[in-house]
Amino acid sequence: MGYPETFEGFMVQSHEKWSDFKKQEFKPKPLGERDVEIAIEACGVCGSDVHTITGGWGQASLPVCVGHEVIGKVIGLGSKATTVKMGDRVGVGAQVWACLECDVCKSGNENYCPHQVDTYNATYPDGSMAYGGYASHIRAHEYFVFAIPEKLETSLAAPMLCAGITSYSPLSRAKIGPGKTVGVVGIGGLGHFGILFAAAMGADVYALSHSPKKEADAKALGAKGFISTNEKGWNESHKFKFDFILNTTDATDKFDMGAYFSTLKVNGTFHTVGISDKPFPPLNTPDFMSNGCAIAASHIGSREEVQAMLDLAAKSNIKSWVETIDISEEGCKTAVEKVYKGDVRYRVTLVGYDKVFGKRA
Repeated sequence: MGYPETFEGFMVQSHEKWSDFKKQEFKPKPLGERDVEIAIEACGVCGSDVHTITGGWGQASLPVCVGHEVIGKVIGLGSKATTVKMGDRVGVGAQVWACLECDVCKSGNENYCPHQVDTYNATYPDGSMAYGGYASHIRAHEYFVFAIPEKLETSLAAPMLCAGITSYSPLSRAKIGPGKTVGVVGIGGLGHFGILFAAAMGADVYALSHSPKKEADAKALGAKGFISTNEKGWNESHKFKFDFILNTTDATDKFDMGAYFSTLKVNGTFHTVGISDKPFPPLNTPDFMSNGCAIAASHIGSREEVQAMLDLAAKSNIKSWVETIDISEEGCKTAVEKVYKGDVRYRVTLVGYDKVFGKRA
């Protein structure tokens, strides 16, 4: 059939062969009156992609085309789309639609809309499937399409659209800035953004990791100090230290939560953004009571927060640590397997889209 009735993408057919990708056509949602059509030029590879294709988060709608850190060029607009224009370089993150009418959306929290549609492995209200960024094109509601500042390089900006905003949003909502002390747990794809953004906001940032070998990287990213959590009693000399802890790891099931809570100031918050395949560890009420701390979690960020994050990144010359891989069946396989193994410093972006999909205009 071919474009524009069908797009092409690299898709996974089964959870058993989760890193085997096949290039094939798929039918996108119809172009709505407020939709934007984008010719994709790059897409970050997220841990969410791996959790989805392995079945770690449950049975996916197969075949699935993942990828929700998308950057490309606007090549089509719905009749009422006004936020971007033809030819703009834009990005799409982990959400492509919300009702924008419920109380949640009207409060500026559309990323929590009970009717939201994720960028892939999700269904629109009209029954159309949502397909992600390992593909030739993507269509998304204009509210979830963001202009990319000129100063940001495409391959470095792509991971900000999920990993970046996932780390930025809770820091922003906690009003992190000068005078605040922040601990970032896990120096990986999410955690390196946590350090970059918290430092850019003016906080004193400490990296917490079970891998002492990451100390140099953490300090290069902007951390003031490094705490090795694989040492017995690591928390004793750091009690009542942090206003806010951003937990970015998906290995929380192995944590001694009492130890982490003890490092929070009175009424401090342990905020988790890493999502594990395994249950959260047991929580004991007395562990909260010694300092009145709280535990929280969050999901990506709002449109306002994405735009603020991109502006901060451009203003502060924030550069994510990225390695690039040309998109192809083998390239996708290599990328997701590297993420699965944790063999990445600290994000991967798929590039070279024109080589496999041609010039799209």
